[in-house]
Amino acid sequence: MRGVESQVTSGFWRNWQEVNAESAIFHQWERLEESGCIDNFRILAENKPVFRRGWFFADSDAYKWLEAASLILGNFSDPRLADLVTGFIQLLRGAQDPDGYLFTFNQVHFPGTRWVNLQIEHELYCHGHLIEAGVSRFQVSGDRELLKIAISAADRIVADFAGKGPRDTPGHEEIEIALQRLYAITQDQRYLALARQFLAQRGRMWFFGLKLLKQFISNAQRLKQVETQRAAFTREHPSQEIKTLQPGNPARKPPMIQLRWLVNTLSGKYFQQYQPLEKQRTPMGHAVRFAYLQTAGAMLDRLSQQSAYLPGLVRRWLHMVEKRMYLTGGIGSLPVIEGFGQDDELDPEFAYAETCAALGCLFWNREMGKLTGEATYSDLYEWQLYNAALVGMGVDGTTYFYNNPLKTDGSLTRQPWYEVPCCPSNLSRTFARLHEDILLTDEDTVRVQQYISSRHVLMNGALVFEMDSQFPWVGQVAITIQNAPKHLITLQLRQPSWATSLDISLNGDSMQRITGTLHETLNPQRSEWISLTRRWQSGDHLSLNFAMPVQIYRTPDPVKSTQRMAALTCGPIVYCLESIDNPGVDIFAAVVDLPSILTEMDEDLWGGIRVIYATSITGQRLKFIPYHLWGNRGASRMTVFVRVDEVK
Repeated sequence: MRGVESQVTSGFWRNWQEVNAESAIFHQWERLEESGCIDNFRILAENKPVFRRGWFFADSDAYKWLEAASLILGNFSDPRLADLVTGFIQLLRGAQDPDGYLFTFNQVHFPGTRWVNLQIEHELYCHGHLIEAGVSRFQVSGDRELLKIAISAADRIVADFAGKGPRDTPGHEEIEIALQRLYAITQDQRYLALARQFLAQRGRMWFFGLKLLKQFISNAQRLKQVETQRAAFTREHPSQEIKTLQPGNPARKPPMIQLRWLVNTLSGKYFQQYQPLEKQRTPMGHAVRFAYLQTAGAMLDRLSQQSAYLPGLVRRWLHMVEKRMYLTGGIGSLPVIEGFGQDDELDPEFAYAETCAALGCLFWNREMGKLTGEATYSDLYEWQLYNAALVGMGVDGTTYFYNNPLKTDGSLTRQPWYEVPCCPSNLSRTFARLHEDILLTDEDTVRVQQYISSRHVLMNGALVFEMDSQFPWVGQVAITIQNAPKHLITLQLRQPSWATSLDISLNGDSMQRITGTLHETLNPQRSEWISLTRRWQSGDHLSLNFAMPVQIYRTPDPVKSTQRMAALTCGPIVYCLESIDNPGVDIFAAVVDLPSILTEMDEDLWGGIRVIYATSITGQRLKFIPYHLWGNRGASRMTVFVRVDEVK
């Protein structure tokens, strides 16, 4: 079913999109300017007399901002943002080499040098985000200026890499996704072929550890040269201050983590280079790289209409959910590695659970849903969106979390920016295209993946309907048909895995009642489609009522760090105790009296949210708030898992 137009119209996610458009995107631009990221392009385009700042991969943060801003302009008219986007595109045009290459680290510091340390220096990763920005800009506006820059960059990459061997495989996956998105709008087979090549060659590099050591040495030497250049610049420009980057994000580190990182890296696991993709059995290594690689594999199967990678994708997805994912949907249990530990190694305090890793999982679930049509992937998308991803942005759009533990002593706080600011603009581009993930369509079937207030125009206007959702605080959804074709249309509604019952009525008459049981573990595989096939009429009104009782989620016995503990959830939301709401209470020691649990709307917090109240067995009043909202009121202690009186 082609010609789908969707827009988020009101409610919870419209509010977040407004924060994204009115606050977050401008805050991010200001920080990109302050950190020198935008000036890096001005050095090339305008010969601005400043010293390049930031990591070698800093360009990617600007490109993700550009994609986010372009997507926002597809939903919100804002002349100020439009001017920033137009000006930045002009800057990129001036910075790009005539043959399409654009990577400021090399262009500024090592002119004429390219593709030196592919495993480490993120050249192809940065070009990938440039290409994605060009694709998104074209899709929402029809404007080809940025697309021309993206195509020029892609053509350069095809010319330099097509037919090359495993040695020329990127270290950080992203270009594979970008090339496939570019193929989807251009139908240029070269882009699909190169994405296929990069995927097929991964994990086939002989003596990977030795080659990586050489690249580490080369990179260190190059960074030393940059410092020499910096010192010379400072002598020549004594009045010009070279500002330092924002600090990195703090994280609790388990014992022996540096040694584990070394083994993980040299073995190729960190880079997803330890085995070919089709042979990999379990989630390994750097969590963002892992998720982006799975996303690219699912995309290739879909675009190629094959299933070469599908069995392995399903196997790794199941293993991740069952053994290597936190209750929030966060992935990556180890700092430093920024990735996976062993099975059931899910300590809530050491949890890294990087925001970008959660977003990578959203992308993977999106592609798996498109590839298979199964509800389970849309279900995990919802859970990770509300919990593992949304926690990354503060309610005002100007503060962020990089890593997301499930327990903290108060030392972790939201920050306006980071030394590696990959997460803020990644969040913004995800929220800005959220409308694309509400529906899945196939011929005369419309699948409602996400219950988000929205308007949808399908079949060139032959089918039009609106959805009014009270999610996530109340389980009520209304779907109103405004226009419908005369033939049969199947509307498939996702029954969430967390839903204990669902009542469906059409035009006031009860159609179906589905009942279930309370659950003690997270299992997206319980989700399924409920099919309603009929000749829909203009004015038809569907009412859905999902029960949202508080559920007590216990971690499996092999997870030693949270034995005899549990977490509270309500609907798609994971809850936590934050010390600011519980003065005088040791939130790490309190034992919850389960019969005392109740939920209420708190209209004084952030415009109205559902909170959970309970009493400890010693009579202390406990207040739980949604995990994604913690840390918005200053430094505080927090825990998702609590002791409960029924756990023996």
